[in-house]
Amino acid sequence: MDKRRKKIIAGLAFFMAFMWLCTLVSKSIYASKLPMVSTTRADSKYIEHIVETEGIVEAGAKLPVAVLSGLRVEELAVHTGDKVEEGEVLFTVDLEDLKQIIEEQELAAAKTQLQIDTIVHNKELAQNQRALEEARAREDYDALARYQDTLVGRAAEEVVQAEKALEELPDESKGNGSVEEELLKRQLQAAAYAEADAKWNRDNTIKDAGRRVEDILQEENADATLAVYRTELTAVQEKIAAYRALLDQEGKITSPLSGTVTDIYVQAGGRVPDTASFLLADDEVACQFKVALTKEQKSYVNLGDDVKLELDGRKKIDVKVDYLEENENMPGSYTAVVKLPEGTGVPGLSGRLSCSKVGEKQPVCISIMALHSENERYFVYVVNEREGILGKEYYVEEINVGVIDKNDKLAAIEGAVTSDSLIIESATKEVKKGDAVRLADD
Repeated sequence: MDKRRKKIIAGLAFFMAFMWLCTLVSKSIYASKLPMVSTTRADSKYIEHIVETEGIVEAGAKLPVAVLSGLRVEELAVHTGDKVEEGEVLFTVDLEDLKQIIEEQELAAAKTQLQIDTIVHNKELAQNQRALEEARAREDYDALARYQDTLVGRAAEEVVQAEKALEELPDESKGNGSVEEELLKRQLQAAAYAEADAKWNRDNTIKDAGRRVEDILQEENADATLAVYRTELTAVQEKIAAYRALLDQEGKITSPLSGTVTDIYVQAGGRVPDTASFLLADDEVACQFKVALTKEQKSYVNLGDDVKLELDGRKKIDVKVDYLEENENMPGSYTAVVKLPEGTGVPGLSGRLSCSKVGEKQPVCISIMALHSENERYFVYVVNEREGILGKEYYVEEINVGVIDKNDKLAAIEGAVTSDSLIIESATKEVKKGDAVRLADD
């Protein structure tokens, strides 16, 4: 009986050991299949923003070189980037083509001069005609005035004679409705009316004659034709003089100043445009460095900020942002310009601008790798403990957070995250809310 009992106890012990071993193996297998996560804890830190962007050196002042338009270019003597001195040849023009242009301009000048001469001659004829008409009108005025004065004088004399005849009438013929007296009175009245009519006619006749003189003296309508032709002739003559001066220079176009060729708008065989043919960087004006900034970069770069500039891999120099403005043709993008120290850089040289901004110290900061976003929502995964099928296990919990600030390494957050929270920074495979995991340091 004792032996049997011992066998049962031994068997039970073996079974329990076997079950424990199986549980241990199962737990190991289960745990080995779980994602392994690396965790971090939040800490108080400063969020530093570093802006680095590439740009190019440009001329501080570009001056245009304008040449008579229409000339045919024979040969270019310089290229973009070349440094030229004042008086140095930029390009030459086709001399035969230049001679033909001079002939065409001289013909145009001759035609314009002929038109001017014709207008001047016609104006002289018109002035002579007006002078003749004025003289005749004044003669007519004087003659009419004399004649009308004579008629008025005669009418006045008739009045005087009628008054005298009435005064000399005998007394016996006056009064009592004398027929002779009534006749003389009517004659006097008629003479007075005739005098008044003569004066009215004189005044109106002389006024009309005077108006004819005034009409002749009236200024003619303004006509700018002659002035226009004279202006055109002057312009053509100035062009001819410039063309001839260029012909004397054997068609050589020279630089008006010392500088660097930044832009060329002519080519061999083509004709000179009516705009600038060249743009030269003035050596007397320091170069500038220009970069493009995104909207986010611009939030950390302000006008007057101290920045670092590295030109073509050389030592960094300290400069300031001298110009900052949004691009009209690309809203949301900005252009920053830095004036370079005198003697620094040449147009076309590349470089890198950098600056950093450190904000206030934030109490809860995490690695940017631990921050997740979805549909404009930010969240983090943290590790918590729970009872599982094989005892206590770690699982993933999702916590929504707000982002106060961030850079490419750190994020300052707010929400239900403390310094004790185990925040998942990385995992051997993708994890999600509720997943069981194992810690990398276990």
